[in-house]
Amino acid sequence: MLATFRRWQDWAERRLPALTRYKRAEPLPIVLHRRRVYIVPTGFGAAFSVLLLVMLIGSLNYNNNAALLLTCLVGSASAASMLVAFRSLNGLRLTAVRQGHAMAGEPLVLQLVFAGGDHPHPSVQIYMRDQVDAFSVAARGEVLIPMNLPTSQRGWQPVPRIKLWSHWPLGLFHAWSWIHPDQTVLVWPRPETSGPSPAHAGDAGQHQRLHQGEDIAALRDYRIGDPQRHIAWKHSARHPNLLVKDFEEPESQEEWRLDWRQLSQLPTEARIARLARWLGEAETVGRPTSLWLPNDEIALGHGRSHYTRCMDALASLP
Repeated sequence: MLATFRRWQDWAERRLPALTRYKRAEPLPIVLHRRRVYIVPTGFGAAFSVLLLVMLIGSLNYNNNAALLLTCLVGSASAASMLVAFRSLNGLRLTAVRQGHAMAGEPLVLQLVFAGGDHPHPSVQIYMRDQVDAFSVAARGEVLIPMNLPTSQRGWQPVPRIKLWSHWPLGLFHAWSWIHPDQTVLVWPRPETSGPSPAHAGDAGQHQRLHQGEDIAALRDYRIGDPQRHIAWKHSARHPNLLVKDFEEPESQEEWRLDWRQLSQLPTEARIARLARWLGEAETVGRPTSLWLPNDEIALGHGRSHYTRCMDALASLP
């Protein structure tokens, strides 16, 4: 069955290249032009054509010039609407595909960047994986269209084919085109729901640092060696002894040094899920972390950008 389909596809590529070649992945930017925009009457358009035919036969049969003129005017307007429907897609460009971040099993938000040509593109419909949205692009303008891409597993996932169509302005004709950007998006691994803490992952993971605080915790008596800038002169004037500002020191912050090699007893995907959970927990409390992977080593850091880099590295593992 698959061989038969392949033979049919090869034949279609040779005989009807315009119908099939644009359904394959192509690099950005993708420009819609007259050779890749197709148009057919809608169901309403077909019924309207039958009505025009009946009007034409009736006006000719009864030699009614007014009815004949009305039929010709309505027919010319419907023919003009076919050109308008074609122009709503002609010249439209997909210039970029931007991705958000999502874990496997969650929808990944794609931002499709469309740019207009030398004329407006009103009432364009977009279809991707059972999602439908509508947008308009001004002449020489740009618009971002968010679409949700379903995900099931971590790693690189290709962007699916996207259909653009329009029934503008009268709904008599269906103009459409397919675009398939040659883009892939990265899906993060899903963390495990529960498990042990990495507190005993290694000796380096127990390293702690103390930092000098900036908030005044209390006043205390002066001790030899205290800097003069910490002396509370106003309070000391009302006290028999010299007082010094005592600054609060925050609790020591533990560093987590996460190492792929120390989870050798787990399968590959279980290792990735556990490291993802540890990274998420560290990000929640702002704990510094480092990550060692077979193909990458990420130094100690914290913050959203550090978390993103670590999760990207986990998602890219083979």
